[in-house]
Amino acid sequence: MTPQQNRGPLEAIITEPATTANASVIWLHGLGADGSDFAGIAPQLKLPESLAIRFIFPHAPQRPVTINQGYLMRAWYDIVDAGFRRDEDEQGIRESARQIDELIEIEISKGIEASKIILAGFSQGGAIVLQTALRYPQRLGGVMALSCYLPLAESLAAEQSTANKEIPIMMAHGTEDTVVPMALAEQSRQTLSKTGFQVDWQTYPMAHSVCPEEITAISEWLTKGLA
Repeated sequence: MTPQQNRGPLEAIITEPATTANASVIWLHGLGADGSDFAGIAPQLKLPESLAIRFIFPHAPQRPVTINQGYLMRAWYDIVDAGFRRDEDEQGIRESARQIDELIEIEISKGIEASKIILAGFSQGGAIVLQTALRYPQRLGGVMALSCYLPLAESLAAEQSTANKEIPIMMAHGTEDTVVPMALAEQSRQTLSKTGFQVDWQTYPMAHSVCPEEITAISEWLTKGLA
């Protein structure tokens, strides 16, 4: 199935800090949601105002999703089956990564250093930020991958960016997740480790969601990474 292409900048919800932005967090939603899904999380993080973070919550393009009977919905790429690994939508994954590259470049053009840009994502969004950050040619501030897995894993070793070889990676997953199985997330973590990446790995007794304890951990990780 050919994904719908959106060659222009992605539409997004943007939250500006009280002062001139010194850093940016680009946060991707999961399948069927939109940018508003995590837009309300910024105040809950209770981050120091001194970090002056601009939050960008982009909306994925609309595309038919095979696993959902071909219904048109916001998705970063198509999914064929619940195993995720069979017939990966490489075209859709790479196209979405290119669009996130574009958002990064927009932030850099606004005066934000690449090292002060963090990519974050949940579920499908987490898969795309891993795909993007580990291949991006400039050193980024970090990548936060929540309740997700590593897409196109077999190509990572050949395509990984030297600049982001030591990028901080936070992965968090629910032990009761029935959407993205814990075993798949564990396999992704192991692949990253074998490829030379250091992963801050955290698990929580939850389903395919975000819990208060995880929000606290996210806040601490972002504060440390952007301090």
